[in-house]
Amino acid sequence: MAATHPFLRGGFRPFFFGGAAWGLIALALWIWTLAGEVSLPTAFEPLSWHRHEMLFGFVGAIVAGFLLTAIPNWTGRLPIAGPPLASLFGLWLAARIAVLFSGEIGRLIPAVLDVGFYLTLALVGAREVLQSKNRNLPIVGMVLLFGFANALDHAGAAGLIGNSDLGWMFALSLVVLMISLIGGRITPSFTRNWLMKQGVKLRLPSQPGRFDIFVIGATALALLGWVTAPAGYLSGGLLLAAAALQFVRLARWSGVRTVSDPLVLILHVGYAWVPIGLALLGASQIGVPIPRSAAIHALTAGAMTTMILAVMTRASLGHTGRDLKANGATVAIYGLITVGALLRVSAPLQLLDYRPAIEVAGLAWGGALLLFLIAYAPVLWRPRLGESA
Repeated sequence: MAATHPFLRGGFRPFFFGGAAWGLIALALWIWTLAGEVSLPTAFEPLSWHRHEMLFGFVGAIVAGFLLTAIPNWTGRLPIAGPPLASLFGLWLAARIAVLFSGEIGRLIPAVLDVGFYLTLALVGAREVLQSKNRNLPIVGMVLLFGFANALDHAGAAGLIGNSDLGWMFALSLVVLMISLIGGRITPSFTRNWLMKQGVKLRLPSQPGRFDIFVIGATALALLGWVTAPAGYLSGGLLLAAAALQFVRLARWSGVRTVSDPLVLILHVGYAWVPIGLALLGASQIGVPIPRSAAIHALTAGAMTTMILAVMTRASLGHTGRDLKANGATVAIYGLITVGALLRVSAPLQLLDYRPAIEVAGLAWGGALLLFLIAYAPVLWRPRLGESA
């Protein structure tokens, strides 16, 4: 692997950089489309394209980077690197370009490339996990389901299924469950380790147990009801119950005591958006005058993007041999994404003037990704500290 360019020595490198870059590009194209400056050459409706690329382009790339980086830790096997990694990243990139220009080249090729990427990623992950008899096969299964949701979104955009929202709703639900599962492991674990280094010995967060399994199961049931059942007290009540359980779960992790370490605190901030989003979504389902877009953006601009930046910054530092310390740029990234999420959720709730709020929210969200690219490009493109080029 020493002969491989540093950028292709670990899955987090191309997919974190590429995912952040695409998130920024897709956001800019969406803003210009809203302003009437450009007309997207995609076969998707503009809003459908925006949702699709935020989920299956931006979020999907980070999921790939995380999975390919975590698998060697889970299995003890060598990481996917070099030409195989370049091919997988190239498939993701080709899918992004094809979907953008699907209005010119037709729907079939973009759908095959797009869904094919997730099928390939799931097969690669399954091979590694099964050969090592590792317990994380369910996470690989969720990636496969994410590919299925992608296929549903393509079918919905083409008018092949009755509910055109089914694909993105299913995908969003899967990502929330991934955060509940993976975030529910790393947040208390990193918090416990940090507190122990500070000499704290009392009320330390524990490893996930039966209560955590119950919370994840309740959240899965609530999201399934949201995707498949009509709005009403049943689906809304399940979401509100899941939100309450998630709040209790988060409170048990002692996040307040991590204020002095931004790398740990941001995990708690990101996870907090999960119960907030579920509560807003549940309230909208039972008829409270809360726009669904506020709930959706609490889960996307809030939970997903905050957790993504928390994981990208920490993993990029840790896997390149750097100190796990947040410098000024990293703290600014966390501040920008938090402000962006707060504004984007507040705008449809009419807590602020809508148009200026979403404009500033977009600038803050995009600014966080741009700053990540600037600050972490040297980390992702250069060799690990102490490693030869």
